[in-house]
Formats: sequence, C-alpha cells, structure tokens
Amino acid sequence: MTPGTVCNTYDQRMADFDLDAMVADVKTLIEIESPSYDLPQLQKSAEALAAMIERHIGGACQLIESSAGPHVHWRGSETTTVMLLGHHDTVFPMGTLAKLPFAVTEGVMTGPGCFDMLAGIVQALHGLATLADTSHVELLFSADEEVGSHQSRALIEERALACGNVLVLEPSAKDGALKTGRKGCGTFEVVVTGRASHAGLEPEAGVNALVEASHQVLAINQIGNASVGTTVTPTVAAVGTTDNVVPAEGRIKVDARVESADEKARVEAAMAALTAQVDGASVDVLGHIGRPPMPESASATLFPIAQQVSPGIEGFSVGGGSDGNFTAAIGVPTLDGLGAVGGGAHADTEHVIVATMPERARLVAGIVAALAP
Repeated sequence: MTPGTVCNTYDQRMADFDLDAMVADVKTLIEIESPSYDLPQLQKSAEALAAMIERHIGGACQLIESSAGPHVHWRGSETTTVMLLGHHDTVFPMGTLAKLPFAVTEGVMTGPGCFDMLAGIVQALHGLATLADTSHVELLFSADEEVGSHQSRALIEERALACGNVLVLEPSAKDGALKTGRKGCGTFEVVVTGRASHAGLEPEAGVNALVEASHQVLAINQIGNASVGTTVTPTVAAVGTTDNVVPAEGRIKVDARVESADEKARVEAAMAALTAQVDGASVDVLGHIGRPPMPESASATLFPIAQQVSPGIEGFSVGGGSDGNFTAAIGVPTLDGLGAVGGGAHADTEHVIVATMPERARLVAGIVAALAP
C-alpha cells in the first residue's frame, strides 16, 4: 500500500471495540499511580504497561532504564515507519487516588492521569490490536515528559529519526480536534540578590531585593509580543523572610511560549539581558525555552491522512508543549493530540468522555495502517 493512502479494506477488517475492556485497562494504569520522579511507582507503571502492550499486540517490550524512571519501548520489527509517542508519568502526587479515585459516572471517566494521558495510550493499543500487521510500528512511552523529558529526549529524537513519522498520543484539543502545531515553551527563574538590614533601624544599609524584583517583573512583562504569538509571563515570586528585614533575595518564575525559532532566540536574549536597576543589587537569569516550537508544517503530510480516516476532524495550533515539539524540531513529520477526548488536564477535574474512545482508537489505527510501507 502506498504510504498516505487509507486502505479501502480497513473498515471491513475492524472488529467492534470492547469498551468495558478499554475502560478496565485505563483503570489498571490509573490505580498504579505514577508521579514523575517516583521511581518505584514508575517501575510498576512501566511493567504494567509493557504487559498490556504485549497482551494486545504481541512481541516483547523493552524497559529502558534512566535516572527518571523506565521508558517503555516496543518495536514491531527492525524497520519501522511510524512511532506512537507518549508518556506514562503523571503530574499527580502519590496518594491522589485516595481523594480522587477512578470512576465512570454518566459516561465520564475521572481519575488522576486519565486524560493526560493514560486513556490515550489504551485507545492506541486497542486500535493497533485490530490491525493485521504492526511490523512497521514502534511505541515509546517515556517516564519524564511531565518534568521536561531531560532523560528521554535523546532517545525520542533517535527513534523518531529512525521511524520517519510520529503520532503523539497527548490529549486532544477542544472537541476532539488534533494538534497540528504547538508553541515552544520553557521556564526561566530570575534570581535577585540584595542585602539584608533592619527595616526599622537602618533600612538605608540594605539593598532591597523586593524593589529590584518589582523592576524585573515590569521589564519581563514587556518582552512578550502578542502579534507574533509570544507570551512571557511572570508567574511566581518569592521575596524576603520577615516583615522587619530589608529582603536580601528574591526569585521570579517566568513562563515563556513562542511560535518560531526567531522568537525563541529573541526571548532568550532579552531574558539574558535583564540588568539590576537598584544600586548594589544583582540579577541572575536561569533557564531557557527547552521545547522548541512545533510548526504547523510538521503535520502537513500526516493531518490529511487523519482527515481521510475521520472526515471533518479539525486541527489547531495550541500553546502547550509536548515531546512532539522535539520530533518536529528535527524535521520528522509529527501529528499531535491523537489521545483522549475530555478536559481538565492536570486538575482535579481531569476527565475523559468514554463514548469517544472507540472512535479515537479507530483514528489511530487508520493512520497507522496508511503509513505501512
């Protein structure tokens, strides 16, 4: 079959999905709990996910150890043409399940990590299980996406280049739309250093880090450029120790998001150029835009296939980042947002619309079938 052509017999080969089984698989993964950096829990999660993959599509998974936890890797053969990419770590701390247990109520699934992105993984596995041939498929589920992918990035890029196409199982955009582009994103920390003194007896002997931090917040707030989609937002500040001491240190966290490589370079240069405005104070800037932009051109060959499989499906460029940013930045065709339909990512309101799960499984399977060599 020519890559990019949806097989005419694909729908005829499709079995009906067992929705109860899909829900049960998501429940299994959720109830393990897999917070980023919790190595024992991530080990349990990786082992359970590997067993689930092997049960659905056969073969053998490899657990790739890292200091952030094990990454789960599966290959249908030595020569693959498409990689399904995701992560099995979640943002929710251990014990969240006790206050936010797995549940399905009136067709809505809730539980920590269901939307981002455990249901998306399960949907993909059930979709792949319907295909006669998965020898051209590769799966990679990292253990550290939620904390920057520092230990998995090199592996992700290596395997993306080897496969040549990447489908990212992150949650969908609004109303099930796919993510055809993403902003580059990163976090900076601005460290302001002053000098402490008694606020009542000799305030003039101090160098007020709070006043300096205020100057920096105002300067940072001017770096963004809405006309080109760039946002640079001071988000968290912590300054001082007690109310009768001139504060000696302050720290400002800054969220930055850009749509182009040029804006990435400009923002990083502007942050690096921040200078102290209060005599005696100093300013140090840490961090960078770690996830490069994923331009809409990255999905130009894959999104039309998705539209063939699911006529009428929409695609949008979004502000959040994923590991798809990395694969797109090295020139590998990448389509994101192929996971669950729902909302509330990273919040207690996180949820999945259960009735949409079979159609999302069909979508992934159809694109994968079209990418067979």
